[in-house]
Amino acid sequence: MERGNAIAPVFYKLLIVVATIIWGASFVFMKDAVGVMEPAWLIGVRFTLTALILTAVLWRHVRRALTKRDLALGAVLGAANFLAFWVQTIGLAYTTPGKNAFLTAVYCVIVPFVYWVVAARRPNRYNLLAAAMGVAGIGCVSLGAESLSMGFGDAMSLLCALFFALHIVLVGRFASGHDVLALTVYQFWMGGLCGLAVGAVSEPWPDLAAITPDFLANLAYLVVLASCVALVIQNVALAHVPPTQASLLLSLESVFGVVFSVLLYGEALTPRLLLGFALIFGAILVSELLPRPPRAKPAAPSALPDAEGDAVADLLQGDAMAAGELEERLASAPDVPRPPVRSEP
Repeated sequence: MERGNAIAPVFYKLLIVVATIIWGASFVFMKDAVGVMEPAWLIGVRFTLTALILTAVLWRHVRRALTKRDLALGAVLGAANFLAFWVQTIGLAYTTPGKNAFLTAVYCVIVPFVYWVVAARRPNRYNLLAAAMGVAGIGCVSLGAESLSMGFGDAMSLLCALFFALHIVLVGRFASGHDVLALTVYQFWMGGLCGLAVGAVSEPWPDLAAITPDFLANLAYLVVLASCVALVIQNVALAHVPPTQASLLLSLESVFGVVFSVLLYGEALTPRLLLGFALIFGAILVSELLPRPPRAKPAAPSALPDAEGDAVADLLQGDAMAAGELEERLASAPDVPRPPVRSEP
């Protein structure tokens, strides 16, 4: 029995690593897929198929939370999440999967500054250190050696990081007391509808002749593995792994993004690029792992404190870091309604 208890934590940590591997590889699959289907159409189809699957799997949660308030909240969050993924996919069409992965991950560093604007909560010294490291890393990754210009794809990847940060802050302020799994379903439905609508009015209609078995395989990976299976793995594993360790393991997503970009896409790594990746990864670790100052109690229980909101948002995205922090922090906050973390099909 004792031996089994000793092995169990390792097993759940390995599950988290599996999820980050799936998400890391998804950057390459998205790169291939966006060469066949325009960004908005691709996000619309991916999110709509994901919503269909999750609606069937999580129907009990959806049925219990089928209210105007939940639907409206899911629509707002879904629109924000669509905007982030759409801009990310546009950027991916013009840059490498490795760069896109690391520049997107800068959202971890941006969140405290967006929250400062929204809630007047100043970033701490660790946030400032992380921001300085992130800016230096971005310079190494994106700015040319002879000029200070930034490519369009890198710029869009950074812009999507800002939208992801905004999405996290929105969830942190509005998602308390709601079924997070139901909101996840509504968010995918809204994101799918946004993608199909934007694609219909601003992009060419998909070329059916270009829908090959290879494209369908890429799409299946993105829908089934990256958006459904990895999300379930994350929800189960994070309930059994300490938050600090979970944050560190989940931050490997950007690292695996580069690994698969080199192995599958043929991305060339220069010393300058490696230095930039290292600085950005260090900024993520500083932002996620170093101590945070004590927080005052929220004025009303209707809004989650920022750390809990970050974790809920990570769960809703399905591609992010530190959702397990929610389990531990809410356990010590009985006045805050506790949303579910694990899937309960």
